[in-house]
Amino acid sequence: MAGESVESDRRFGRPSTSRTPENVESVPAAINENRRLTVRESEEDVGIPWTIVSKILTEDLGKKRVAAKFVPRLLSREQKEFRAAVAEDLLETANNDADFLKKVITGDESWVYGYDPETKAQSSQWKSPESPCPKKVRQSRSNIKVMLTVFFDHEGVVYHEYAPPGQTITKDYYIEVLRRLRDAVRRKRQQLWASGDWHVHHDNAPAHSSALVQTFLVKHRITQVCRPPYSPDLAPCDFWLFSKLKLPLIGMRFQTANRIKENATRQLMAIPKKDFSDCFEKRKERWDKCVRSQGEYSEGD
Repeated sequence: MAGESVESDRRFGRPSTSRTPENVESVPAAINENRRLTVRESEEDVGIPWTIVSKILTEDLGKKRVAAKFVPRLLSREQKEFRAAVAEDLLETANNDADFLKKVITGDESWVYGYDPETKAQSSQWKSPESPCPKKVRQSRSNIKVMLTVFFDHEGVVYHEYAPPGQTITKDYYIEVLRRLRDAVRRKRQQLWASGDWHVHHDNAPAHSSALVQTFLVKHRITQVCRPPYSPDLAPCDFWLFSKLKLPLIGMRFQTANRIKENATRQLMAIPKKDFSDCFEKRKERWDKCVRSQGEYSEGD
């Protein structure tokens, strides 16, 4: 008995559990049929232990499991082509005219909340191996909020205002905002006002693109900078200003609309002029990325 082996004899028909060429080929075939297949599910599908499946995927095939990236919208081919065409045109204009970006005034609206809870990433902290993981209660934004409209250029804020309580952004209201913007340009950007050579950049929200607003812009000879739909990655308000403005306010509580306005305005006016200038220069980088990706959203934008 002492000389007997305790290992089972090899049987014909028993599947090999090693990283054979046949097994290395069978794993990607299963994964390609269903890319959400887990390692455990792959074990049942191909008849190989999950430890071997894991090694084949990571070591032999160089794959890794990643979460899907959230994007503003799944773009159609036509939408991608339009994004790329607009970005290419704007990039060419900026490269040919060194003053083009200095003539653009961009703007948008956004809610500012009395309480905006921290995200999981923002509330992360260091811990030792023996200490328990920190816990965080799920919280919601407050019902107290104000609608901020802001327009800025490469030098800084040109005009901002808060909508009256209960006011929605309608075409009639937006025209009044544009009237006040023109007055602000006259007072704060006298050179642009004197030349009349300045452009407004806003999104395609119904109030912004209405016939009434378009007529107003044409009447006052205000040129619009084209912005393709579903493109927050190309809009400075979306990819830079609003996040920079709201980040210091996250986790803070303001009980009244006036307190929200005071603190939001303080943060807005505290942004250095250089940051505005840098933001406008980064627009060219984003246009270039959009062109090179053929209209796809860029990773991390």
